Amino acid sequence: MPNEKVLETKKAQVAEIVEALNGATTGVLMDYRGLTVEEDTKLRNDLRAAGVKYFVVKNTLLRLAANQVGLEELDSILHGPTALAISEDPVAPAKILFEFAKNNEKVEIKSGFMDGKVLSEQELTQLAKTPSKDTLIAKIMGSLNAPVSNLARLLATIADGGVEIADLIAKKNGEAKEETAEAPAEEAKAEAPAEAPAEEVKAEEVPAEEPKAEEAAEAAEQTEEAKAPEEEKPADAE
Repeated sequence: MPNEKVLETKKAQVAEIVEALNGATTGVLMDYRGLTVEEDTKLRNDLRAAGVKYFVVKNTLLRLAANQVGLEELDSILHGPTALAISEDPVAPAKILFEFAKNNEKVEIKSGFMDGKVLSEQELTQLAKTPSKDTLIAKIMGSLNAPVSNLARLLATIADGGVEIADLIAKKNGEAKEETAEAPAEEAKAEAPAEAPAEEVKAEEVPAEEPKAEEAAEAAEQTEEAKAPEEEKPADAE
């Protein structure tokens, strides 16, 4: 039976692991068996450069600590040598260890957790494919700086070429006027009358001949009226 000193030492170790787990956003557990000293040193350097804490831990101590922080699901994988990589960066531990495992078949990724939840193998793999925080920040800053960079290049071009800004503005206004002048010309061409309306005009001119027929009918009636008295005269003479 372990003496009181040994128990106190283990309690202190468990407390340290609990503190580390609570302070981490993500963590990845791996089996490091088979790594050479050189490979292990390189891995530790890569993790340290990314701000990831990496240490070998006893399964019994890690199990006790995991149960205290709600990561009981880790119990099933806590066998064999276990190393733990934890960080406040949500992506760095998974990304570095998965990349390292690609070139080292001896390394086995056991499991991982994020924000107090144990991740499945699929979720852990997806996390490893996520761009790192630095990469995302660089992309965002690049997008924000793009207009500033364009302006800087424009000003540098003006300074190197001895071009005045007023000349550029005048040139731009001239181009705008040319575009404005070309636009009405194209609209005028588009609105030019087609041949069909001309035929319609001719068709409308045809009814103009109708008054001539009416005049001929009136003239015929007047002629008949003029003849009618002449026929009645013999009757009067009798």
